Amino acid sequence: METAGVDYKGFLHVLTKTFPDCSNKSFVLATTDRTILDSDKFMELEDGSTLYMLQQGNQALPVVTEEQIQFVPHYDTLICGGMYEYYASEGQTALSYTLAELIDNALSATAKNTGKRIIEIRMLFDESQGKPAIIVLDNGCGMTSKKLNKWAVYRLSKFNCLFFFHSSNEERYVRPDPVPRSLNSDISYFGVGGKQAVFYIGESARMISKSVTSPDVHELVLSKEDFERKVKNKEDVYSGTIINRKPGDFSRVPKEEEHFLRSLIAEETGKESFTAVVITEVKPEHITLLKQDFQVWTRQLAHTYHYYIHGVNGNDLRSSSTKSHDPKIDIEITLQEKITKCPRVLNLREVDNDMQTLYINAAADTFEFKALTQPDGGIVEGVLRYHPYLYDRETYPEDPDAPYAPIEDDDVDEETGLLQPIKKKPIFECFWNGRLIPYTTVAELDWCARPSKGAKVPVECYNRISGVLFTDDRFQVTTNKLTFMELELKLRNKETIFSCSVNGQVRQRGNIQRDFTQWLQNCHEKWDKQVKFLNYKETITRTDVPTKKMQHPWAIFSSIEWDSREYRIGQFVKSQKTQPIIYGTVVRFLLHGNYDGDVFATGGLVEVCLEPKALYNKTKIMPISKLDKNATHKAIKANIESDLAKLPQKLKVDWPEGKPWPQNATRPAGTQFGPLQVEILNGNQESLSRMPLVGTVIKLIVELKVNICADIGEISHSIKIFASFVANLVKLGKYTLRLNTMISETNETVFGDRQLPFFTLRFTIKEGSAEKFDLGTVSSTLHVGVPFDIPLKIKDAYGHSTAPPPDVKPVLKCSGLELTYEKVQSSKDVFIIQNVKARGKTRHFLNISTLCVHVISLKSFLVTLLCFSGNPHSIHVTPEDAPITVENGNTVQFDVAIHDEAGNITAHHKLIARCQVGSGHADCILSDRTIYIDCSRTGVGQHVTKPIKVKIVGGEPQTLKVQFDVPNHLSIASVTRELRVEPSSRVCRMEVCCHNCHNNDILVLKNNERIEWQAGGTLENLFYRLYDEGNRKVDITPAIASKIKVNWTSDGNVKDLSEGELPDVHVPTQVQEERFYQVSYQDQSISVSFSIVPHPNEPSRLKATLSQNTARLGEPMSGNIILDLVDQYENVTKTLTSTCVNCITVEAEGLNKSALVLTWQESSCSVLVTGVCFQSGTLGPREMSFTFRSYVDQVMVKVTAGVPAQLKLVSGPTQPLQVLNNHSIPTPFLVQLCDKWGNPSRDQRVVVHLKSSQQALKVAANVTSQPMNAEGKASFIVTSVCGPKGYYQLAFEGSLNSKPLHGPLVNLTVMPDPNKPVSLSVTYDTNAVLPAGGVFPVFSVTVVSEEGSPVTVFNKAAADMRLWKGVHSRRPREEVKKDTSFAYVQINPLLRSVLQIIIDVVANDPVQLRPDVQPATPVVSYSTEVANRTLVDGLTLTIVDQYGNPAGQNLNGKVLVSIESSNGGYNSSLPLFEGRTRSRQFVLLDGKAHISKLTIMENSPGENGSIYILHFEPVLQMASMSLASFELPFHFYNGMKQSSHVFITQAIDGLITEKRNEAERISRLPRRQCSIRDPFQGQQDVLGKVGHLALVVEDDAAWVISWHISRSMDCVITMTTAAAQMIYRNTGGRQQVMALDSVYVSGGRRPLPHIRNGRALFDPPGNPVFARDRLIFPNHQESCDIVFRNLLGDTILMDDLDSANHYRRTLVQNHTSCPTILTRQGDRIGANAIWGGSQNRAPSPQGLNMFAAPIPQQYFSLQEQIGLLMRYRSALQNRESTKLKCEQVLAEEDTLIVKKREMEEKMAELKEVEEQLASTSVRALKRVSMDAAGPSGLSKRPRSTSK
Repeated sequence: METAGVDYKGFLHVLTKTFPDCSNKSFVLATTDRTILDSDKFMELEDGSTLYMLQQGNQALPVVTEEQIQFVPHYDTLICGGMYEYYASEGQTALSYTLAELIDNALSATAKNTGKRIIEIRMLFDESQGKPAIIVLDNGCGMTSKKLNKWAVYRLSKFNCLFFFHSSNEERYVRPDPVPRSLNSDISYFGVGGKQAVFYIGESARMISKSVTSPDVHELVLSKEDFERKVKNKEDVYSGTIINRKPGDFSRVPKEEEHFLRSLIAEETGKESFTAVVITEVKPEHITLLKQDFQVWTRQLAHTYHYYIHGVNGNDLRSSSTKSHDPKIDIEITLQEKITKCPRVLNLREVDNDMQTLYINAAADTFEFKALTQPDGGIVEGVLRYHPYLYDRETYPEDPDAPYAPIEDDDVDEETGLLQPIKKKPIFECFWNGRLIPYTTVAELDWCARPSKGAKVPVECYNRISGVLFTDDRFQVTTNKLTFMELELKLRNKETIFSCSVNGQVRQRGNIQRDFTQWLQNCHEKWDKQVKFLNYKETITRTDVPTKKMQHPWAIFSSIEWDSREYRIGQFVKSQKTQPIIYGTVVRFLLHGNYDGDVFATGGLVEVCLEPKALYNKTKIMPISKLDKNATHKAIKANIESDLAKLPQKLKVDWPEGKPWPQNATRPAGTQFGPLQVEILNGNQESLSRMPLVGTVIKLIVELKVNICADIGEISHSIKIFASFVANLVKLGKYTLRLNTMISETNETVFGDRQLPFFTLRFTIKEGSAEKFDLGTVSSTLHVGVPFDIPLKIKDAYGHSTAPPPDVKPVLKCSGLELTYEKVQSSKDVFIIQNVKARGKTRHFLNISTLCVHVISLKSFLVTLLCFSGNPHSIHVTPEDAPITVENGNTVQFDVAIHDEAGNITAHHKLIARCQVGSGHADCILSDRTIYIDCSRTGVGQHVTKPIKVKIVGGEPQTLKVQFDVPNHLSIASVTRELRVEPSSRVCRMEVCCHNCHNNDILVLKNNERIEWQAGGTLENLFYRLYDEGNRKVDITPAIASKIKVNWTSDGNVKDLSEGELPDVHVPTQVQEERFYQVSYQDQSISVSFSIVPHPNEPSRLKATLSQNTARLGEPMSGNIILDLVDQYENVTKTLTSTCVNCITVEAEGLNKSALVLTWQESSCSVLVTGVCFQSGTLGPREMSFTFRSYVDQVMVKVTAGVPAQLKLVSGPTQPLQVLNNHSIPTPFLVQLCDKWGNPSRDQRVVVHLKSSQQALKVAANVTSQPMNAEGKASFIVTSVCGPKGYYQLAFEGSLNSKPLHGPLVNLTVMPDPNKPVSLSVTYDTNAVLPAGGVFPVFSVTVVSEEGSPVTVFNKAAADMRLWKGVHSRRPREEVKKDTSFAYVQINPLLRSVLQIIIDVVANDPVQLRPDVQPATPVVSYSTEVANRTLVDGLTLTIVDQYGNPAGQNLNGKVLVSIESSNGGYNSSLPLFEGRTRSRQFVLLDGKAHISKLTIMENSPGENGSIYILHFEPVLQMASMSLASFELPFHFYNGMKQSSHVFITQAIDGLITEKRNEAERISRLPRRQCSIRDPFQGQQDVLGKVGHLALVVEDDAAWVISWHISRSMDCVITMTTAAAQMIYRNTGGRQQVMALDSVYVSGGRRPLPHIRNGRALFDPPGNPVFARDRLIFPNHQESCDIVFRNLLGDTILMDDLDSANHYRRTLVQNHTSCPTILTRQGDRIGANAIWGGSQNRAPSPQGLNMFAAPIPQQYFSLQEQIGLLMRYRSALQNRESTKLKCEQVLAEEDTLIVKKREMEEKMAELKEVEEQLASTSVRALKRVSMDAAGPSGLSKRPRSTSK
């Protein structure tokens, strides 16, 4: 109809013309949405609108109508089309999230449902019902045709649909009101998801919907096929038809179409509203995924809509209460595959393994917060959940669909046994309007991120939290709702405000990071359940750990407590999740780290000894989490016994040929042993060939050993299992055969301390019958005519001795000789042929013959013998001349031979011939008169005598006799030979002569003659002569002359010697030299010797000899002078006489001649000069002259100073001398020692003293007395002059041998010091009242000098004020009595001036009531015993001030005592006091109240196990004053059986927690830190930088020591030079290093310099200590000690500069060197005594690299107390557990006794029943027999049947 330009009335006019039948009828016009038209609505219609002409507005459509629509995409398709491309994630399975888009639409449609909200997803994959289809059905508000048209428009969001369609009757979009978790169902948003979803799943979609306001059902079909057809036909693609029909009308559905569609339409009847999305032509890959991964994608959907399904608190399976916020939404999934198969139906509410369900139910605690973003005002709700560690596992849930494997028990550190930290995952999942945005997670927020350092909890606790963020639509998401666009950026904005939420209420004040950290710490302490390690033993180093840094330290424990079970050493355990499963006993428990007591840990290691030990023989270390907690002791023991049965148990020995050898059998040699077959059997009688080990092949063998007579021999043979052994045993003896099972590789017979099976067989082997013989012990030599025996040893076939056969007749044969014997003799196994003799002539001394011995029936025996001649019979000597002539001195040769009786040369043992030489006179000289010749070996011998020397008398020959015999053979006759000895022609005598030329006489020199001759003279004309034995002169030949030697010259002339002349002898020049001279004939040792004694010549000069060449001035010379006359060779001539004394004169300068004395010495013929003395003259050398006649001699004498007589002052200070009191004289005094003539003396025996003239003057010097030095001088330095003002003298006095020496006097004047403080003047308000905690009055202190005037210049830092007793503070905090507190001021440690001031500190204002002694927490019960009902016994309460001082001396009143609940609320069941009263009151007098006893009544009300508060409230008579009450908690129990153990344990736990908190607080206190960066610490062989190696407690000590070694603070210390060189190279030489292997420091600890031999030389001020002793070394103590002893040496630390200067000065005065001194004020005095200036003054601590400060000592005391409390708690628990076990054992014993008694009664009853049954059965059998016999009494015997 054309309606252009007409209004509503005009349209009605046109309508009536078109439909004339309606002109007289009433009708209404309505749109397809059933909107009744009026003039306004008509103007809003668009062209192409379809209208209904109906009788009434809600009339049902009689027929199906069609409505043409257009759904042109919105322009957002272009401008927002790339949003998905930019924000959608890749690589994800998006099918479940595609279905979520359709569920989003359904949730929005059902948002206003008042009843149940039902969403169904039907997956119809039964092809018998049609093509595969997916239906999404909801009972929401439905859609009108207009809304359905809008739905079809792509990207038509809820914000612009009104503008796009220009409809005024459409409701504008209104943002929902805020609801918890933003569960507003406002998630159908962009106009994109539904279209994308249906065409992602399939290729056709049918939208069926009915709204509440319309009775019609609207359908719209969109399909890919239709789109393609319109494009092909060039039709409008974005146009279609909406079918409007009544509900249940499927008339337009063809019969050949899907049957499920008819069923779906049929369900429409009766529904008020609904929407169904029917997706057909589903893609095959989606069908497969939906079928196979049904659990996966349904779990993802349950996760996505978790809070819509389960409410704001989620699916908490642990809560049994009804969920108050349940939104009553059912999302049901149905999967129909075949009509014959039951469909799979799942309500998402039933899914209990989606991630949010897992997170919620695994959480132990939650932390809620809210975030307000700026400037949009967006609100984000957040929840953090803590998933604790429980005993052996992390409870953090793992996503079953995650690509990484979940952490299980195997994910433990094999080195430490600790559970590996769970992987860091994003904390927060993000929900938008209540539904999950799956691809966006927030890793962490700044305030909940793990801190880089200083974490209060273990770092793994930060990995145990999960979280959820809930946002509304103020935070943009992508159109596919998979990713947030800028949520994390807004949350990390600095303007975002976070606040903690408690019970839904936001705390406006608070720090979110602090609250979170406290919550996390509480969760860790409360919920984490770890392994408790008990009974610490020791700390070890494990070398089996490959990682070096993990080798130490390892703490050893003997037991653990794990999951309420205790494991101990020796307990049977079983492993789990190991390959293989391990059974064994616990050896020890190991935990990495330094511990010294019980400790909790997330895991650890256990060392298990594998059982059975005989099978494994090893231990294994594994994580504790591998222990099977469900394994029982019985099951483990049964498994171990089963393994033991698999081990070898015995050996099975078989004899296959049936010839067994029984025990102790006897067999002849050669009997076959075997064959022998051996098998190894285990406990199950199964054969084994290897050890039954898994993964290891250990083969077994059987070793066969045969021992003969234990130690005689051994046969060892290893055989394989099941093999046979055969052997012939031929050795005799007792055999022991042993079969040992052995390990093939190691030959060990023991496996795992268990003996492998063995078998032992004992038997004996004896000898066989005689078959041969051996020749016994027969000498290998045969002597002719000497009888001997031949023994024969009879043997069997194997060489064993056996008995000989009877009637044996031997036959003997020998080559070349005739043998005979007398008889034979037999004994056991020996046959002896006796007295065998050989006869015959031998050709040689030694013959080799063959002896043949033959015995009938036995084998012959041949033996080779050495045949010797017979026994000695005679001796034969050559030559045989008579006599034998020999020249005297020559040798003679004799040949001797021994013959037997047959004349053969024979040899014999000890056959020695003797030769004796003798003569008739004694002049025969023989060196060996008796000679022995050994003929034992050859029978012959030769003797050459030594030269025969006979004294020839008169030149006539001599005769000797030589006799030969054999001493040990007396039967041999002796033989004698005669010798004739002729005189020799050799030289035998020499003569030495001297020819006197004056008288031509010849003087023969006698041997050893002593000749006197003039000194320096010559003995000339010497010659010699030679003679032989016949006194015949021997002519001297050149050969003989060459043998003549003289000892006074070495160059004798051979020609002169050949003529008999000897060289001249020169006499020595000194008379003392007596010379020895000798002439010898070299070969014959013939010589003549003589001696020459020289005598002096005539005198030539006078000689003066001095014994000492020095003389002291004025004293006689101590030595003597001797005068002699000497010749030209200085020989004393001894020609002086006694008369010569008068002719001798002596001259010298200053000589006192009157004292000279000259004395003649008769014994030496010399003159002695004494009394030499010099009286005047200069010091030094002087000449003395001696004159005797014409003889003159001069000598030099050195004159030295005389005896010390006086002292002279050489140098000193300028006089007159004025000195300030207590000051020094800088110029030293130098004193010189002199004699009476003023000559300087060097006598060091003189000691000089420095003294003052008056006792009032005290003089201190470096030394007060000292001896003279080597120059005779002494120096004195006056260090202090102390005395009253006046004039004094300094005296220098000396002493020598107790005799005084007078010295100089020095005048000085002592002046008072105007700058020396001597006293204090203190003024203050003496009337001031000093309450505890108050402030001292102002003290005005004046320092008075020695002059009496105030000191204006002094070190104000040296003045201090101290409390002698009490708290060292400017604010005294306790009441102090007058006689116990002092204040004094100390000025200069050298001059102490103390002014004692007595103060009186009084108590402050009273503030509270407190007990004098804190009572223990009472534990009471409502028993009848008073002791168990007593709350307080002897309690005194006192009113005190804020510092605990008694402050109620004048306060009176009363104390009200009542009982209150511990939680502060009202409790009707409060305990009552004795007398059923709720309160008691006690008198308060002078601030004290005494409560003797306070008890509760019998059977008092109260909750069992509750804690109540005993409230003591003071009520004073002064109503205006109120004081704090005292509260005492106590525990109440309902009976006596309730033990106080629980309370004690709780109290200990509370105390431990309190002390831990205190220790943690102390550890967090700020303290000094070292600011030097140390990247080298932790490297191998590197200790670190110097600044990090030590800690210093005092700030001033740390300041000055750090400055002193500031240049070395960043030096890297290494253990080895190699490590230092590596750092040097790596840093290019920029880093300074020190290697300790190149540093040497002396050992030992030297005392401070002022301590010598254990005693102090003086009392030093300023508290000197070694600077290195102020350092604390936390690690590597020995190495660090070497470092700082090298850097600091003996540097001393003192309080102030004045003390340091005084200390150094006093050390120098005591001749002791002083090291460098540092002061706490920052000054330094170098070891070279230099101080002052900026270089010796420490700069400000700011910016200075200083040593760090250690943790306060209180921290370690608290840790020690915590350890003691934990051990005490463990002891209590052990005591309680032991007590319970004892009670259980006693109860079990009582139960066993009762059961035993019941069993005995039941046994008696059973016995009676059996007796009754027995008697009854006998009677029954008799009755049966009688019945079977019948009337005749005969019965057939029944036939037996076999089965």
